[in-house]
Amino acid sequence: MTKEEKVLEIIKRLKRIYPHPITALNFRTPFELLIATIMAAQCTDKVVNTVTPELFKKYPDAKAFSKASIEDINKMIVKVVFHNNKAKNISAASKIIDEKYNGKVPDTLKELTSLPGVARKTANVVLGNAFGKNEGIAIDTHVMRLAPKLGLTSHVGDPVKIEEDLMKIVPQKYWSDFSNMLILTSREFYPKRAKDYSSGPLAGLFV
Repeated sequence: MTKEEKVLEIIKRLKRIYPHPITALNFRTPFELLIATIMAAQCTDKVVNTVTPELFKKYPDAKAFSKASIEDINKMIVKVVFHNNKAKNISAASKIIDEKYNGKVPDTLKELTSLPGVARKTANVVLGNAFGKNEGIAIDTHVMRLAPKLGLTSHVGDPVKIEEDLMKIVPQKYWSDFSNMLILTSREFYPKRAKDYSSGPLAGLFV
């Protein structure tokens, strides 16, 4: 089985379980997803989801965030890892979105990654889940762990190289779905400490 054939088999199997895969982060607008994804870097979606309801209730859009003090934002996201830096980035990104983009989150990879606190993975999450655009594959810790185990890349721990390898073999129309499905199946069937990969929806595909 070639890597391309294996990818199609993975998609076929996981689509049965996750027909409409989407990020686990709770959001209603592209802006909310952007802020949530900035906070989710090196932090769990579960923790972020406990913070965002009150945060977005108080600051519903870019204009509201741009007027908020960094101290108050920091206080509201204190549960999030690296909250000090993230509060600064959220404030700075909100001001740019409010002033340069009239309060609307830009929908290109180049524009998104120019914002403070927004790296390629964050941009890919926002593009795929909020705009339905496949400009890249979001590589988080789950994708980084499963992709080598599935024999889809020889690189370990290098998100840039892993994304490059996956973009060569995953059809572009599935880029966002592929990332979301691997994340979901990793959490449900193959957690970090799992020792048995012989069962579950991807049984027989691991190397």
